[in-house]
Amino acid sequence: MIDYIGVFISFFAVVDPIGSVPVYIAVTQGYERKLKRIIAFRATMFAAAILIFFVVAGSPILTAMSVPLSAFQISGGIVLFLFALTMIFGESKPEEEMRIVQSHNETAIYPLAVPSLASPGAMLAAVLLTDPARFGIWERAQTVLMLLLVLLSAFLLMLAANFIDRLVGKSGASVISRVMGIILASIAMTNTLEGLSVYFNLSII
Repeated sequence: MIDYIGVFISFFAVVDPIGSVPVYIAVTQGYERKLKRIIAFRATMFAAAILIFFVVAGSPILTAMSVPLSAFQISGGIVLFLFALTMIFGESKPEEEMRIVQSHNETAIYPLAVPSLASPGAMLAAVLLTDPARFGIWERAQTVLMLLLVLLSAFLLMLAANFIDRLVGKSGASVISRVMGIILASIAMTNTLEGLSVYFNLSII
């Protein structure tokens, strides 16, 4: 059995549903309420499809390329750590993706589904947290369930976007995004240490 709370927090940190609210508001500005709901639903479904693809195909692709899962865990942890640093010290998620919105006239798929919900960090996390070498089928299914719950929370937050925006505002979403970055940094470091311990057969954790 997996650590439900830990896995949920891990996915919540990389998906960052609250940070996606300002992006959703920007891409749906001026649309009717019904169309806004359709966009939120399509974005969520598209993000879910992408992340589940990485859950299912990530490890077989690595195996076909003769890349050890422990090596991917090390590199993935480093990339996640760098991604977390950009969340903490660089532009926060809402600020960065709001610039994308201002430069492109897209809606559900880009930039809302990708890279807002199904971010590169979320794709890496989907592979790392469903490693067949460490987790059985039932545990992987539980992890996918936690991922879907996070995406469901993102969908519900988008439906309540106007209320959330009034409650926390863009600055509040930026602060939350930076806090998620700190959590993600610790998760990334844990994955890197686990990968190192397996790859070099060490007992460092």
